[in-house]
Amino acid sequence: MNYRHAFHAGNFADCMKHALVVALIRRLAAKDSPFRVLDSHAGIGAYDLTGSEAERTGEWKRGVGRLLDISEGPLADWIALLKRAGFPPRYPGSPSLVRMLLRPRDRLVLCELHEEDHATLRTLFRGDPQTAVHKRDAWEALTALTPFAEKRGLVLVDPPFEVEGEFDRMAEALAAVAHRFRAGVQAHWYPIKHRTPVRAFHTALAESGVRDILALELWLREPTDPQRLNGCGLVVVNPPWKFEEEAEAILRALLDKLGDGEPGQGYAVTRIAEE
Repeated sequence: MNYRHAFHAGNFADCMKHALVVALIRRLAAKDSPFRVLDSHAGIGAYDLTGSEAERTGEWKRGVGRLLDISEGPLADWIALLKRAGFPPRYPGSPSLVRMLLRPRDRLVLCELHEEDHATLRTLFRGDPQTAVHKRDAWEALTALTPFAEKRGLVLVDPPFEVEGEFDRMAEALAAVAHRFRAGVQAHWYPIKHRTPVRAFHTALAESGVRDILALELWLREPTDPQRLNGCGLVVVNPPWKFEEEAEAILRALLDKLGDGEPGQGYAVTRIAEE
């Protein structure tokens, strides 16, 4: 409950997550039938990069701040959406980005447990008939709010990883949602500080019996320091057609722009479970 994303908005991890989420939503919208998106850890929806929190860390300057001049290539769609949303200085989080991409029959469900952040989020989407904002525990919501009436959509999970056991909770939640909502696309974000917990997480997923799991990772330095965010990953269940190739191009472009040439930097697209 102490985590406030405003300190980290627009950093390299946000760039990776949001560029990939935009690509996922575009793929879902390629079909005519309606879909729903559930964002389990929604935050406040949008962030002021001139605010005291963002200015104190300056993380966005080493992240999205390096991407302002992009007008073509794999990142161009996401960057264009940022500018439409008022960037800079307003940085849209996943709720705002997803909402911009919804069609009239699509729906967005947002969960945020932090009292102040929930109030901010509710104000942001007040009067929006396509968006529902819940003040409830994210892990409980994942099973309570699935499957979707639309029978397709995206479940986005992005916990702060401030307490012990988040990797275990995520693996359990992924399997539970897959059992309840077999056709649903899932995207679970995770930090990469050092490799041991990530390997255990991937092993748990491989042994879960869930099919069609893709792991996308980006790291800016060798992931050996457990006290530092060296990289991040996104596990995607039921990735849409052609998304895997698109995701690799996005990761390559991000590394080209955000990497500083530190030893061990790189990206990976890995199949944890086949279709």
